Amino acid sequence: MTSAQVDAYLRRLGITRPQKPTSEALRELHLRHLRTVPFENLSVHLGEEIVLDETRLLDKVTEARRGGFCYELNGAFGTLLAALGYEVELLAGRVYNEEGRLGIPYDHLALRVRTADGDTWLADVGFGAHSHCPLAYAERGEQDDPAGRFQVVEAGPDPAGQGAGDLDVLQGGKPQYRLETRARALGDFAAGAWWHSTSPLSHFTQSLVCSRVTEDGGRITLSGRKLKTTTGDGAKETRELETDEEVLKVYRECFGIELSSVPTVRNPDRKG
Repeated sequence: MTSAQVDAYLRRLGITRPQKPTSEALRELHLRHLRTVPFENLSVHLGEEIVLDETRLLDKVTEARRGGFCYELNGAFGTLLAALGYEVELLAGRVYNEEGRLGIPYDHLALRVRTADGDTWLADVGFGAHSHCPLAYAERGEQDDPAGRFQVVEAGPDPAGQGAGDLDVLQGGKPQYRLETRARALGDFAAGAWWHSTSPLSHFTQSLVCSRVTEDGGRITLSGRKLKTTTGDGAKETRELETDEEVLKVYRECFGIELSSVPTVRNPDRKG
């Protein structure tokens, strides 16, 4: 990653280059990322190929001023952190569904980050509504965050005897995803990204989403034509946008995304 690319990324986040790769600087970078770079799956429905290449990911965030889903967001963020002097490792995860079953291998990408002050963190700017700040990787007790109470716990083996040494990440006591602790390369996630962007069984092909954290600690989410806002104190409002002009205005003014036409779900039918 060149110095110019680092500067462009930091301009997108609205932050100056940290003097040292400290834990405090990581927390600010993490929160700024969640506030400025949306979690979105528009590429899936716009017919845009998702390529897990560092240059392509950086260009999407800095030049196109877009967001992405976990592979893109954490892939790009990990590249930035490494360029700033952090020690970064990519971790593969499997996401729990509503029934408590785990998804496909390489279902999720998260980051293990070591700082100059000797701390190790679980950073994740690509899971949608999740922790606003990095979680202490080695801490097994509950961790309070503006987004709720989180915990990183030892997972234990599954019924087939697999997964010993894995970690479960919990929010409000409910498992969100399971992480392997072995470091991976960005290319390892290509099959997962392909599946999520093409399979009719993937929730990313079934719906549109564009979401980010707001300055007051709440969240704004556009799902198709449904706009949902939650304030930092928990107040919620949901409304249906009636015209294409309203939808495009929200993409532009709330997420910084310029579109020429309103995206629509390309693969709405789930086939078992």
